[in-house]
Order: sequence, then structure tokens, then C-alpha cells
Amino acid sequence: MKIENKVAIVTGGGSGIGEAVSQELAKRKARAVVLVDRSDRAFEVAETINAAAGRKVAEAKVGDTTDDAFRTNTFDDVVARHGVVSICVPAAGITRDSLAVKINKDTGKAEIYPVATFRLVADVNLIAPIYWAIEMVARIAEDRAKRGLKRWEPQEEVQGTVIFIGSVSSQGNKGQISYAVTKAGLEGAAATLTKEAIFYGVRCGIIHPGFTDTPMVRAMGEEHIAKYVLPYTQLRRLIRTEEIADAICFMISNSAVSGELWADAGWHPPA
Repeated sequence: MKIENKVAIVTGGGSGIGEAVSQELAKRKARAVVLVDRSDRAFEVAETINAAAGRKVAEAKVGDTTDDAFRTNTFDDVVARHGVVSICVPAAGITRDSLAVKINKDTGKAEIYPVATFRLVADVNLIAPIYWAIEMVARIAEDRAKRGLKRWEPQEEVQGTVIFIGSVSSQGNKGQISYAVTKAGLEGAAATLTKEAIFYGVRCGIIHPGFTDTPMVRAMGEEHIAKYVLPYTQLRRLIRTEEIADAICFMISNSAVSGELWADAGWHPPA
């Protein structure tokens, strides 16, 4: 699927991988790139992208990606002004890392990972991305119905692409019970949705980045990164966000690429 002249929505577009993907989509001449983020920094990022592109291509929408009304309103507005969205990269995500069970040294009692925290991470990392993807598929399906089109046929161009952001942590990573589960869950979402969405000509895939130079990873601290990340990474450095963005655009533009792509820089965690 050609990226040029397409309309894209990227959640988490105000920083990290979402920011880099938004920049790359603009470079590849997308017609409109909508950066969805909970931070006002998204407006600054959009302005920077527009300045670099020499045209108004990027715009920001600030809100909570887990809010259903915000999601539908965003699509309503974007479709009304730019046309049907055909690229969705729901990249917004959070971490709330802690061991599933640990003993309190003072009381001797086991402390269990809080259910409320698990639900928060699941809402942001798993449920919200799935529903941003489903929203795009639904809009494409409605547009096709209006034009009297039913099942997508191979002679048509691909109608849309969803790329979920997984993680190497989906294989399991100590201290990331909620994060790992949500990223593994996106594998099932991508595999299932692509089987349904291809009826309307929409492809779904998932990329699993390794440790990437984002605010989320940097928040681990330089000492932690140096001790627990870099020694187990073949490149012995953090992945650059633009490298992940390039891989995502490859998945979007090459329709023969399906399923999962691992962009882990050769990271293999210790036992």
C-alpha cells in the first residue's frame, strides 16, 4: 500500500516511537498525519513536522486514548476534513513495572501486583490500541458500503493497514507482568483482526521493538540500561526510534509482509 496521499492516525504521536512514525509518514508524503497524545507536546511535534515538510501535513489531537468518545470524535473530525483514514499505528503505551509477588521485608507478607494497576496498563496498552484499529476498519467498511462495495478483491489496492506496537517483552520479562501480557495480547489481536478485516481490504500486523531510545526506556535509568539491557543486545546500543519507524513504514507499504516483525537489535535476555 502506498503511503503517499494517505491519511494516518498515530496514537502516542507526541513522543518516542509514535513521534518517529509520524515524522516518517510525513516524509513519505502522507496527505495528513494526526498525532494523538495525552500531552500538549503533540502540538509542538506537529509544528516541527510541518516545518520540515514545508507543508501542513501533521496535526495534533490531545486526549485520553482509552476514552471511547474521544476516539470516535477524533475519527469523525479527521474523516470529515481529510477523508477515510487508511493507516493506523496505535503506539500509545505505558509501563508500571513491578514483580508479580514480592515479600515485604518488614512484615514478611507477600505483596501482590495491584489489580487496579494491571487494569490501567491493559486499558492503555491492549484495549485502546485494539479499538483504535477497529474504529479504522469500521470506517473503511462503512465507506465501502456507501459505494456499493462488499468483499474486497485482489485487483483493488489495499484499503488500509494497522500496525500494532508489540515488544520483546511479549516473550516474558522479569518485573513486567502487566506490560508483557498486554504486548503478547496484541499478537492475538493482530492475528484475529487481520483475518476479519481483510474482508474490507485492511491488513493488520505487529512489530516487536527491542529496547528503543524513548522516554519510557530512559526512565529506567542509565545504570539499569548499562547493566541489564546493553550487555544482552547484539548492537550494544539502544535502537533509534527512526529505525523502528522505518520498519513500520516497510510493513505498511509492502503488502506481502504479514504477521509479526521483530526489530530487537539482537536482544536476548538472561535466564
